[in-house]
Amino acid sequence: MEEKELNVPVSSEERHYEQEIAELLLSDLPAEEIAYKVSDYHDNDIAGAFESLDDKGKRRAVEILGQERFSEILAYVEDSHELLAEIPAERAAKYLENMDTDDAVDILENMDEEKAESLIELMDKETGEDIKLIQSYDYEEIGSRMTTNFVVIKKDLDVRSAMKELIAQAGENDNILTIYVTDENDVFYGVLELKDLIIARDYTKLDTLIATSYPYLTDHEKVSDCIERIKSYAEDSIPVLDESGHILGVITSQDIVEAVDDELGEDYAKLAGLSEEEDLNEKTSASIKKRIPWLIALLLLGMLTSTLVGAFEGVIATIPVVIAFQSLILSMSGNVGTQSLAVTIRVIADEELTAADKLKLVFKESKVGLGNGLILGLISVLVVGIYIHFAKGEAWNYSVTVSICVGFAMLVAMLVASVTGTLIPLFFNKIKVDPAAASGPFISTLNDILGVALYYGLCWFLLIQVFHIGM
Repeated sequence: MEEKELNVPVSSEERHYEQEIAELLLSDLPAEEIAYKVSDYHDNDIAGAFESLDDKGKRRAVEILGQERFSEILAYVEDSHELLAEIPAERAAKYLENMDTDDAVDILENMDEEKAESLIELMDKETGEDIKLIQSYDYEEIGSRMTTNFVVIKKDLDVRSAMKELIAQAGENDNILTIYVTDENDVFYGVLELKDLIIARDYTKLDTLIATSYPYLTDHEKVSDCIERIKSYAEDSIPVLDESGHILGVITSQDIVEAVDDELGEDYAKLAGLSEEEDLNEKTSASIKKRIPWLIALLLLGMLTSTLVGAFEGVIATIPVVIAFQSLILSMSGNVGTQSLAVTIRVIADEELTAADKLKLVFKESKVGLGNGLILGLISVLVVGIYIHFAKGEAWNYSVTVSICVGFAMLVAMLVASVTGTLIPLFFNKIKVDPAAASGPFISTLNDILGVALYYGLCWFLLIQVFHIGM
């Protein structure tokens, strides 16, 4: 076969693939030559170049690439649903028909429901049924993430027959590194690795090559419940079975990466007090609806914080300078609580904790909070003392006394924040409430309440009752 000429020679300098592809697609070369040269690039880079073209350039690119090739890159194109909505329905259906079913489902979910249904009806029966199957699952279920792009053979075949069956199915299904095997009742039996089949002798019994204790998932399992199990196997694909043991589809490594990314995004959103992730295109009313429930709850808790501050008006009136350091105490305790929360949620997600493990985690975070509180408390004593003396013009004994109180309050507040940041998510996890969703905003506000109570309580006790400042 003739070696392909690249637009830019390979060198140690960074190549801009998308720019190269765009230049090729817009060039005056014959369409056949352009298609031949572009085939050397990855689908993702072709999609990036495609998006940079104007409408006329996109139409020409589609014609040059051809139906099959364009179907392959369509999964990488941003807002591909909008692109398909603008072309004749028959052509759009053909593009989706040639895609992996899970990618086609992702595009259809972003379309108008009536339009999506009409496109499914235009597809061949088998593809349409596969898409409807995946769409029948809730988004949180494993079945919604699977693809029907896999190769399956019977266990009673010999090596030669198995290779012929693989070749026959590979035209439609390119996920061939792992070959799935079923028994005479079409029940999942095991898997056969492609490399083992390739090097096997014709006389080798297929059964000796099949791994019968291969991991699998069931279609109605929650993604969040089995994500760690999926990651731990580190396989290129894992079968998805129904309750009878029949293979419905597979979860590929790409699906796993997307699922992990979704879970991380959801956890991040929950830590911020959101019910789910938001995006740039979401309506303002929808964003308000997601955020307002926690904000109302936090408003009520915030009023409790203000009430507590009001209860210490006598302390503030007697030693006004202490109010200047309230935000310092609250912000540091909030930071510490958030750190402990993040560590605890990560540990909960990764491991099955025993009572001893939980106690060890609380003790460890307490030591960390105490150590950090001691260091920052000593720094606060030094900095606050110098600030009060020089900026406020107070005597050294007054300045040092107040700074010691601030430093001690810092230490106690950080210790308490570490403990609450660990205990609260453990408690929510115990009562089967998502700790990521419930803990984030709650801990921030709770640490404010505890911080105010501890800070002004210590100021009242140490400065007024013990050292009699202001009296």
